[in-house]
Amino acid sequence: MSDKPLVVVESPTKVRTIKKYLGNGYNVVATVGHIKDLPPKEIGIDIEDNFKPLYRTIPGKQKVISAIKSSAGDAEDIYLAPDPDREGEAIAWHAAEVLKKPGRRFHRVLFHELTQNAILKAISQPETLNKEKYEAQQARRILDRLVGYQVSPLLWKKVKGSLSAGRVQSVAVRIICDRERAIQKFVSEEYWSVTAGLEGKTPPPFEAKLVKKDGEKLTIPNEAAATAIVRDLQNAEFQVAAVVKKTVRKNPQPPFTTSKLQQEAIRKLRFSAKKAMLIAQQLYEGIDLGPGDPVGLITYMRTDSTRIAAEAAQEAIAWVRQAHGDAYALDRPRFFENRKKVQDAHEAIRPTSVYNTPEKVAPFLSKEQMALYQLIWRRFVASQMQPALIDQNSVSIHAGAYALTVTGSSVQFPGFMSVYQTVDEEAESSRKEQPLPALAEGDRLTLKQLTPKQHFTQPPPRFSEASLVKELEENGIGRPSTYATILSTIRDKGYVDLVKGYFHPSELGFIVNDLLVASFPELFDVEFTAKMEDNLDRVETAEMEASRLLNEFYSPFRERLSAAEDRMLSVKGVGIATDLTCPLCLKHRLHIKVGKNGHFLACSGYPECSYSRDYTRDEHGGIHPIEPNLEAASDKFCSKCGNPMVIKRGKYGEFLACSGFPKCSHTESINGSTNGKSLGVTCPEPGCGGEIVEKKSKRGKVFYGCKRYPECKFATWDKPVAKSCPVCGAAYLVEKSSKREGTYFACVNRECGYKENP
Repeated sequence: MSDKPLVVVESPTKVRTIKKYLGNGYNVVATVGHIKDLPPKEIGIDIEDNFKPLYRTIPGKQKVISAIKSSAGDAEDIYLAPDPDREGEAIAWHAAEVLKKPGRRFHRVLFHELTQNAILKAISQPETLNKEKYEAQQARRILDRLVGYQVSPLLWKKVKGSLSAGRVQSVAVRIICDRERAIQKFVSEEYWSVTAGLEGKTPPPFEAKLVKKDGEKLTIPNEAAATAIVRDLQNAEFQVAAVVKKTVRKNPQPPFTTSKLQQEAIRKLRFSAKKAMLIAQQLYEGIDLGPGDPVGLITYMRTDSTRIAAEAAQEAIAWVRQAHGDAYALDRPRFFENRKKVQDAHEAIRPTSVYNTPEKVAPFLSKEQMALYQLIWRRFVASQMQPALIDQNSVSIHAGAYALTVTGSSVQFPGFMSVYQTVDEEAESSRKEQPLPALAEGDRLTLKQLTPKQHFTQPPPRFSEASLVKELEENGIGRPSTYATILSTIRDKGYVDLVKGYFHPSELGFIVNDLLVASFPELFDVEFTAKMEDNLDRVETAEMEASRLLNEFYSPFRERLSAAEDRMLSVKGVGIATDLTCPLCLKHRLHIKVGKNGHFLACSGYPECSYSRDYTRDEHGGIHPIEPNLEAASDKFCSKCGNPMVIKRGKYGEFLACSGFPKCSHTESINGSTNGKSLGVTCPEPGCGGEIVEKKSKRGKVFYGCKRYPECKFATWDKPVAKSCPVCGAAYLVEKSSKREGTYFACVNRECGYKENP
């Protein structure tokens, strides 16, 4: 057996990169993510024994563990090198547990970037396993399990099965629901503006905006007020009161933290947060820049810190001086101060070498990898460049009792802006400034025209992915490494929909949110959740014991949980009362209920009155019953018997059915094809023989089902792949993804556990 030192990493894609630099003196093996976790079908925590977690080997990981043990052989030194964060620390501890034997030494290695110097330095200067960081990860896992596994069953009982509650995800849903209700309650108000077209002694003419009257800020509520002001100004004398000229120094933004990278990738590249993190992981783990030459292009991509290494900053300054000249280069590095209490274990996200320019590495990157790398590279280089100099002119104008203002700006020196600008800076730079003539205090101006204009106040905007990430970060909800998962989960559970780039709570989202907030007002409160994040940080820094955190949390939570089991409203049974009277019996209120096919309105007098309807909400949240139209005409005809097709609604949304039923039972998808998008996979239901096709639910979510629906009801959310399992022989694989493993194919038989890269 081999006695070479063993290096244990987390991701298989890192193995080749690390082997290249360590050479044949080390064995390198990957855990492929976590190898142990809490059991999936039980809470897995001994609450009475100080919240002891009951870890189990993850199904399918026994082969991985066997491979790790085999690679370890008789090695005396084990270098544990999973990712340098809390999750990686947990993987390192679990790997140490399975490899533990007398005389064996364990070392913790932190690869903040996968370059030769960084890898060799980390191996030569190993650390010990970090107990506090592991306990912080474990405490978070226990908290999430306590909430998820004890609150979710309440939702199954009171609303419907398959729902879930999460300590952080439910707060994100609450934020979206609260914003939607603010929009619904918003009452738009009319206001007016007045703009004056003016000329000075020399061209060009320009426009000034009316801002004050008698020294006070002016609000123009309606057309009559605007007309009266226009009448006053038509007879007024316009004169320059003051001209202020100044040059503003604009400094660059810091290099990316995880959340800022997600926000900018969403806004600039139209990536999802999940996609941004997946591609960043690829850039970190290593890209082939030639045959057998894998190089990690960026530093570790999960970080809250804006700190950068002095040598990296010096390298950037040298590159700027060489590429742009001395005028653009700093004399010494610019460093950025972190926010208070930020985790500073890693640098900001930066290129491992600025000499790996986007142009140099472009031939080796995919289009999406190139777009994200260019964003990271430019932001970092710009952070070590001279400020931009912006000339700003501000002119104040008096017209009798009224004051007007006009501003103009121009770039004197672009500085860092020649390399990188944020989305907001780009918008500001592209805004066309009107040119101003030479003006001096006391100059008289000629009035050319007055333009009154009507406006209406706007409701607060809905959250986009970028603005929701920003909201979570600013409120201390979750951690940047979890944002992508949060955003995916709340959509996958059907609590919110992303419509034209903005989050809208679904009716189910409103229902679940209201029930949870009513029963657990503190648990799903923004401030409480943020405080819990701070306490987890305190566990990591040894300022607080994990057992104290868990005990302080669980005692009040258990009381709330007990009360909710009795008092939480059952939407299956009683339902949520509305202010609508039943139009059938005219004496009972309509209640919102949830059944197997979703939410609906029903008379609270059931079974005396059996009235029920689907419903919609208007822009102000008002509820409107939908009168049934079980069969709507279509312009298509049955391809089998020639009868007209009609639109029907089933469990998975609308479909076309032959009007000749039951003599002809032919059905088609709503787009007119008989089988949707073919996947080449046969339906696994015994005796069916149909084909699995891609479909869409009534909320627009993609799922996969048998094309013989409604005769065959087989359906799944996982995308089937036309490839049999080489281990257990299952008929097909399914496509899955995770933040650590990216997209991969897995055996449909969960007991098998086989996985492969696409």
